[in-house]
Amino acid sequence: MKDILILGAGKSASVLIEYLIEEATFNDWHVHVADVNPDMAANKTGGRNRASAYGINLENTDQLNQLVEVADIVISMLPPSLHTMVARCCLHHKKHFINASYLTADIQKMDEAARAGGLSFICEMGLDPGIDHMSAMEMIHGIKAEGGRIDGFRSHCGGLISPESDDNPWHYKISWNPRNIVLAGKDGATFLENNKVTHTAYSDLFDPERKVSIPGAGDYAWYPNRDSLAYIDKYDLQEASTFVRTTLRHPDFCRGWKEIVELKLTDENFTYDTTGMDIRGFMSAHFSRHNISGPGIHSMNEIVSRQFEYLGWESDEMINRGQCTAADILQWIVERKLGLKQGDKDMIIMLHEISYTMNGVNQKKHSHLVVKGRDSIHTAMAKTVGLPLAFAAKHILIGNIQRRGVFIPIYPDVYQPVLADLKKHDIIFSD
Repeated sequence: MKDILILGAGKSASVLIEYLIEEATFNDWHVHVADVNPDMAANKTGGRNRASAYGINLENTDQLNQLVEVADIVISMLPPSLHTMVARCCLHHKKHFINASYLTADIQKMDEAARAGGLSFICEMGLDPGIDHMSAMEMIHGIKAEGGRIDGFRSHCGGLISPESDDNPWHYKISWNPRNIVLAGKDGATFLENNKVTHTAYSDLFDPERKVSIPGAGDYAWYPNRDSLAYIDKYDLQEASTFVRTTLRHPDFCRGWKEIVELKLTDENFTYDTTGMDIRGFMSAHFSRHNISGPGIHSMNEIVSRQFEYLGWESDEMINRGQCTAADILQWIVERKLGLKQGDKDMIIMLHEISYTMNGVNQKKHSHLVVKGRDSIHTAMAKTVGLPLAFAAKHILIGNIQRRGVFIPIYPDVYQPVLADLKKHDIIFSD
């Protein structure tokens, strides 16, 4: 019997856990789920056979070691800052390791030891990063195999709200880590455009006029992700004059979030004592601290005014959460106001745009994906983040993925079996 350990049972783990438990009987697996909230782990496993739930104190390294020691493979759904600790533990106990977060320098340094131990350490095996890498590399390798020279690459992905559940002026609801939403883009972004390295500052990131059209879904605004340049070599696209990876949002979301950034409402440097403080009082204190002439809601752009009113910026609702930064308070508000309601459906959209030269002729190829969630638990986000992790674990355990060391899923021997499984679960790209 093979043992699979999943660390973290949050929003994005539901489909991952369900799939692996369903497959456990057929493959002689046992699925262990551990979370800091033991009730959440128990709820996700549901008392089913071949599944166990645990509470875990991540400061207790002995407990982590005990869980990892009995596993054959570990899937970390924990916050990114904890992946290195888990990876080191897996290295020590000679266990395979997978996560959906960006590959860090600390984990990359484990490559030689992982190879020596015959271990697969796969990072960026989720949606974005993850499915974006695999689907893009399938296109890139296909074009190059036919003799094409790739000149431009654009990849867009967004976790959005499905139109039938879009009932607020932000045209957005939270389907994944709310902290990441609040802090998205704070470091700005760097990408390649027409052979020129371009840096977009945080203040200029959320431009509602930068749009792309998705077949059957309409127009969405995009903003560039972090450092696109880091993937040029990984994708082997040194010849490309344009290379950019982006996030999709409704144009109105970008209008409102641009105002939030300008008002420094994502700031993490100052704290406020929110005991006995209402939202209106916080806004007044915040504007005073930053020497901002705080605009009244009704003096804003009409769209933005409705968005701020929806979030309750001028309300007398009490915060009462002790010492908080502006980002903490913003997160508290958006979690309450923009959370998925029971029955809500989210939506994932991904689009790759590739321009290339074939036999002296300039050509373009577009490939897009639209996935809708079933409800507020079985979300499209959970499906597209969780299933790639589950399939990678399966293929490592049954021997279909034999690549060892630390890597991301840009290799045919890794992405081909995972993409084939994704198609069976209706995660299918249209060209």
